[in-house]
Order: sequence, then C-alpha cells, then structure tokens
Amino acid sequence: MGLEEKLPNGILLTSVEKLVNWTRKSSLWPATFGLACCAIEMMTTGGPRYDLARFGMEVFRASPRQADLMIVAGRVTNKMAPVLRQIYDQMPEPRWVLAMGVCASSGGMFNNYAVVQGVDHIVPVDMYLPGCPPRPEMLIDAILKIHAKIMDEPLGQTRAAIKAESGQRTELIPSSVRFAKKR
Repeated sequence: MGLEEKLPNGILLTSVEKLVNWTRKSSLWPATFGLACCAIEMMTTGGPRYDLARFGMEVFRASPRQADLMIVAGRVTNKMAPVLRQIYDQMPEPRWVLAMGVCASSGGMFNNYAVVQGVDHIVPVDMYLPGCPPRPEMLIDAILKIHAKIMDEPLGQTRAAIKAESGQRTELIPSSVRFAKKR
C-alpha cells in the first residue's frame, strides 16, 4: 500500500523550506533602476505583450524597502555607484540582483574612467544578462533562472554566507568610488 492510498485527496506534502522559497519566487517585486537603453527593454517587459504579472512581478517598486529584486539596466557611472549601493543596502533580505545588458555586466563599449566596469564591483550580482540591449524574452528567461535559483536556496543562512561559500566576489565598492569627494 503506497503513500498515495493512505492520504485523502487534496492533501499536499512539502517542506517549510520549499513553501517559503515558492512564495519568494512567486512574489518578486523589482526595484526600478533603469540607467540607459536597457531600461526601455525592461519597461517593455512589464507591458501587456510580455506580461510580467504572470510571474507576480506586475508592480515595479519605486521604494527599495518594498523591492527584493534589483534589475540594473544599463551602464553605471562612478557618480551613480554610491546611489546604487545605497538603494541595494535599503532593500530587505533576501534580495537578488540582475545585471541587465553588457554595460551593467562589464562596462560594455565604455572602457573609460567614468563608467564602472561591471556592477559586481558595487553590489553582488546573482544573474548576468548579456546583450546590447537584451530583448524582453531574454529578461524573462533570466527572471525564470533567478526563480530556479531561489527555489534551491536553503533557509536560515544569510545570503552573504551563501555567496561567501560559493566564492563570489566580496569587494563591493572600489575605494576610488567609496572615498570620492563631492565637488
């Protein structure tokens, strides 16, 4: 006699960890942080044709305290880096970061002193999305991969401890950006 025969219909068995991760995955609220042309593609993804609402992401949050996914869409300048870090620090745990476009991932074609050569120098990145600019379908695919990553995360550990175990970059803000004086 199998387990299915002993349980009545309508009973669902799962662990608390899987249930919590499912709820986190199903209600990601992205923070609005569009910096360049990739932001147009990000806005298109929120429109009716691509419909992010089916993933529970219909509302882009203007307040970082209400968001748990930061989509960095476009190039980040050294002047904008402290603002990006401040918004990231204001987001509640657990939080995830998606670097959208080649400029956010590696500085793109802007290999100069004014543009940060990869947003991972400022905030820890969970997913890199290549392209110049990446299409809305690619953004949806990256979001689905973040969903899969969320489902595999253990409860009880902080995100910083998980990233330290995996050997991800720990330098978050270069000293040239951190100690820059305002003029």
